[in-house]
Amino acid sequence: MCVRLKRDVEDKTPCRRSYDSSCSRDLIMAKAGLKLRFVLPSTTGNSSCLQICTLKRKLGCIMFPSHILRMKAYFFFIYFGLGGLFPLLTVYLQDIGLSGAQIGVITSIGPVTMILVQPLWGMLSDLTKRPRLLLMAASTGAAFSGLAYAGVTDYYVFVAVAVMLAVFQSAVIPLSDNLAMNYVKRKGGDYGRIRMWGAVGFAVAVWIMGNLSDLFGLQVIFYGFFLVFAVSALTAAGLPNENAAVRVDLRGGLGKLMRVPGFLLFLLITFLVYGPIMANNFYFGVMIQFAGGSLAGVGFAFLLAAGSEVPFMRWAGDWIHRRGVLWILTAAALVSGLRWLFYSFEPSPGWIYATTILQGFSIGLFVPAALQYVSDLAPPEVKATAVSVYAAVGNGVGAFFFSLSAGLILDFHSILGVYFFYGVMTLTGALLMLVLARRTKNAVSLSLPGG
Repeated sequence: MCVRLKRDVEDKTPCRRSYDSSCSRDLIMAKAGLKLRFVLPSTTGNSSCLQICTLKRKLGCIMFPSHILRMKAYFFFIYFGLGGLFPLLTVYLQDIGLSGAQIGVITSIGPVTMILVQPLWGMLSDLTKRPRLLLMAASTGAAFSGLAYAGVTDYYVFVAVAVMLAVFQSAVIPLSDNLAMNYVKRKGGDYGRIRMWGAVGFAVAVWIMGNLSDLFGLQVIFYGFFLVFAVSALTAAGLPNENAAVRVDLRGGLGKLMRVPGFLLFLLITFLVYGPIMANNFYFGVMIQFAGGSLAGVGFAFLLAAGSEVPFMRWAGDWIHRRGVLWILTAAALVSGLRWLFYSFEPSPGWIYATTILQGFSIGLFVPAALQYVSDLAPPEVKATAVSVYAAVGNGVGAFFFSLSAGLILDFHSILGVYFFYGVMTLTGALLMLVLARRTKNAVSLSLPGG
């Protein structure tokens, strides 16, 4: 039902933009000094309730962006920040003389910290019922933590800064993911089409920051991270305040989840497939430079790779609806594993650039499909617990293990050994996914919301 606007002054021209009555009344601004009468349906009787609002603006009739647009913007900014920092951070750490083992510790300390801190953010969200405010605080804290990297040269201080950044970052992604997923389930929409703007931000960021690093030095990545995360904190102020953002019952929920057929196997698959995907964000820049590429080349490769995720995330809902979520996950894992294995044979930069588009098919489909599969597989009362456990295994345990092991392999072999290891592990996950798909009778029945 739309709101009718009536004016109380001489101007006969009402604001021509109508909106749903459930929207906030501050969404409309009119000409300076106009009084607008909002005629809203009464919730207590048959009569309409009238509310008078004087809006002193000189911008004419404007409607602020919808919640969907704000969520897209927030995903764009936070992944722009992450994309501008982490793919080039490992290159920076190598340039200042840290060993592979030290780099492995710094890149893996974040994921393991997130495992410990994410449940605390979830409980805080449940307690306050204000995930939007928590996202604003976490984005601000992450901005200043990233900026702290710029003045650091000591290895142990790097570890401390990595921990501090991880504490705030551990709230940003799960809270925003759950907020978006809950919103589209309540209001309608497609999570994949919202989340794909994160891929856009990531792709654009690495290309921009790679070129800026060639011009001004690698320290520019820390200042760029601070600026973009500060903007994301402002954007978070306009997000919907979904109270059901995260509710995790680890004690009672884990017992129920362990009895769900296929859940434990899927956690193992997530570890084997998603762990290398997350660790690749740290080490792909090293691979490009090992093959002879420049920092601008690192940015160009990530632009192609992350940019290719966008159309696949957009199509994910339809494809899963038609083919089945587990078969899509199997194909995505297989393509990802073959790509890592190909890199272990020391391809030229041209071949690396050409094959980066495979990331769109693998990651662009795996991320929304895996989240939806976990949500659909779990009983209703432990869905949030299932998502949290899945995120802890993939973003936490998997990213920690494959980041740390990559640093050790760098010391004893080279980046080629890292990607051979990633390829073997991911293909093992793809094989297990095929086993799970064959066991699941209703693989075709699971689909994304709005798919």
